[in-house]
Amino acid sequence: MTRRGWLLFAVMSVLWGIPYLLIKVAVRDFSPVTVVFLRTGIGAVLLLPFVIARKELPAVLRAWRWVIAYTLVEVTVPWLLLTAAEERLPSSLVGLLVAAVPLVGAILLLVTRTDDRLDLRRGLGLLIGFGGVAALLGLGNLRGDGLSVVEMAVVVAGYAVGPIIVARKLGGVPATGVIVVSLALTTIVYAPFAVASWPTHQPGLPAVGAMLGLGVLCTAIAFLAFFALIAEVGPARAQTFIYVNPAVALLLGVLLLGEPFGVADVLGLALILGGLLLATRPRAAARAVAEAEPEDDNGEGRASAAGR
Repeated sequence: MTRRGWLLFAVMSVLWGIPYLLIKVAVRDFSPVTVVFLRTGIGAVLLLPFVIARKELPAVLRAWRWVIAYTLVEVTVPWLLLTAAEERLPSSLVGLLVAAVPLVGAILLLVTRTDDRLDLRRGLGLLIGFGGVAALLGLGNLRGDGLSVVEMAVVVAGYAVGPIIVARKLGGVPATGVIVVSLALTTIVYAPFAVASWPTHQPGLPAVGAMLGLGVLCTAIAFLAFFALIAEVGPARAQTFIYVNPAVALLLGVLLLGEPFGVADVLGLALILGGLLLATRPRAAARAVAEAEPEDDNGEGRASAAGR
C-alpha cells in the first residue's frame, strides 16, 4: 500500500471506530430515532452535491427496488436498533459485537453460493469467531438485557446481508449514489418520528457535538474517505480496516466513558478477529484472480458497507 493508502486506512479505522462512542453520548439527550434522523439527514445533505455533480442519481433510481432493500437492511433498521441498544449496552461492547458481521457474511455466502464450500480452515475460523461472540456475551460481559441482544443480532444480520445485495444486485450502480439515496430515504422515513420525540429540554453541548460528529465525520467525510481508499488500494484491501475499528471502539469506550474492561473483552476481540482472518481469507487461487481484476470504471469498486 502507498503512503496515502496507509493514511486513508488509519482515517477509516478511526472514523468508523468512533460512532459507537458518539452514539452513546448522543442518546443521553436525543431519542434513538432522532439520532438516526439527524445523522442520516446531515450526511445526505453534505454528500448529495457530489452525487448530483457526477450525475449518479438516474442509475440509482433505475435500480430502486434493490436500493430500497439495501436501505432497509443496511441503514434504516440496523442504525435505529444499534442506537437503541446503546441506551443499555456499553459502546465498547456494541463495537465488538459488530465485528462479528463478516463471520455472518461468510456463512451467508457459503449457504447461497454453489461455487464455494466450507473447508476445515473456514469452519475452524467460524467456530473461533463465534466463540469470541460467546465470550463477550457470556463471561460476565452482558451488561444489558435480552432485548439488546436481539437488537444487536438483527443489526449484525442486516450488515451482513447488505453487502451481498450490493454485490449481486447493485454491482453496476454508483456506490456513492446508493449511499446518498439510502441516507435520504432513511431521513424521510424517520422525520415524523423524530419530530414527535424531539427533546423537550435543551440538549447539552456534548450531545450536540456528538450528533455533528456522527453526521459530518462518521457519515459524510467517512464515506468520501472510504471511496478514496477504495480508489487507492482496491476494494478488497479497503475492507481490512474492519479488523481495527472494534479495537478503536473498545479503547475509546474505556478511556473516555469509563466503561468496564475485562478479560472477556480482550478474549472476545482476539477470538473474533482471529476467527475472521481464518474464515474470510480467500484461497490462494481466488486471491490471485481478485488481485488481477480491474476496479470499476469509476474507481470506487462496490459499496460494501454503510458507516457503522
